[in-house]
Amino acid sequence: MILVENIKSAFGVRAEAKEPLKGAEMAELPQVDDAAILIRDGRFKWIGKRGEISADTYASCEKVDARGGMVLPAFCDPHTHIVFAGWREAEFRDKIMGLSYEEIARNGGGILNSARRLQAASENELFEQSYARVEQIMRMGTAAVEIKSGYGLTVADEIKMLRVIARIREKTPLHVKATFLGAHALPAEYKSNPDGYVDLIVQEMLPNIAAEKLADYVDVFCDRGFFTVAQTGRILEAAAKYGLKPKIHANELDYSGGIQVGVQHGAISVDHLECTGDEEIETLLQSNTIPTLLPSTAFFLGLPHPPARKMIQSGLPLALASDYNPGSSPSGSMPFIISLACIHLKMLPEEAINAATLNAAAAMEWHTEGGSLSPGKRADFIITPPMSSVSFIPYTFTTQHIQTVFINGKQQYG
Repeated sequence: MILVENIKSAFGVRAEAKEPLKGAEMAELPQVDDAAILIRDGRFKWIGKRGEISADTYASCEKVDARGGMVLPAFCDPHTHIVFAGWREAEFRDKIMGLSYEEIARNGGGILNSARRLQAASENELFEQSYARVEQIMRMGTAAVEIKSGYGLTVADEIKMLRVIARIREKTPLHVKATFLGAHALPAEYKSNPDGYVDLIVQEMLPNIAAEKLADYVDVFCDRGFFTVAQTGRILEAAAKYGLKPKIHANELDYSGGIQVGVQHGAISVDHLECTGDEEIETLLQSNTIPTLLPSTAFFLGLPHPPARKMIQSGLPLALASDYNPGSSPSGSMPFIISLACIHLKMLPEEAINAATLNAAAAMEWHTEGGSLSPGKRADFIITPPMSSVSFIPYTFTTQHIQTVFINGKQQYG
């Protein structure tokens, strides 16, 4: 067994944590002071007061010294686009000059820019680039990640992306979920025939992806200028025949109906949600769908932020994700996401941490295995340097607070 000792405080300690936290529950972050943690076979065996450990148990364990730091559950990131071929910093300059996200897309930038680059890259080139980013987010405390396709936009290239995600899953200690996002944007050749591209997704992409068992989920960018509610519904109905559950890009740019169509089809999560009103909140309250907010995207694009406080006060279970991608969120730092949630969404530090751990795990169906310090769950956790309180993490938003990362009971970093 492994004993983690000399812990000032352990946060997110829950005897059982198999459901997402809703409403007022999100402000509860149970802690144990002067704590110790026992790990056996890669899983938490016990979390409690250091003085409760017997002398025999103490003597038999391999010791890890937390050096007076804090222990928190490792982060889960349920919405990323980590697999891409090259950055888009030239578009960053366009944004500075005042062009909107949609104007850049109309000028040949945006998703179609990434699609051209990805189509030109080999599978090995794409894997090497992408795996470096996976290692980067692990060093920043992430232990579970969802990765989307969506920069291929052809049958062969969407499959190429998903095969890269499968290779990442095989190599990394992180828990990885794969999402097919063929409906990310319209390829140029289908600009005047969007339903023809939906035909391609339904008739060719989905059967081939299902045959190779390359995806856990299906996603659609259901928003103004992208895919309609009717097109989204058609794709989700086809995907359901292959056992692919929905995770929807919804209401980033407008009140698009994306939340409603996602809930109608039993979506695990609906993500972005910058445009969310009373009708959308009520729809979510009548469902098990997790609203997932991506504050770095609104921050980077200068969009209005979603009404997180109203959503929490209504009793919803919010999750947070990075949306790591080259166009609208070129960072996979979940600590920074927590800071943005506090600063811009007015979430309490405890709410933001829960949204980035247990609720984020629920948004990728990993909450029975990760997202809390609970006996029986996989031992994924971070150790911070000594600090005065958990609020210090989002407060000092550029400081590296991840001293040590454990995934599956093994030290991966630090």
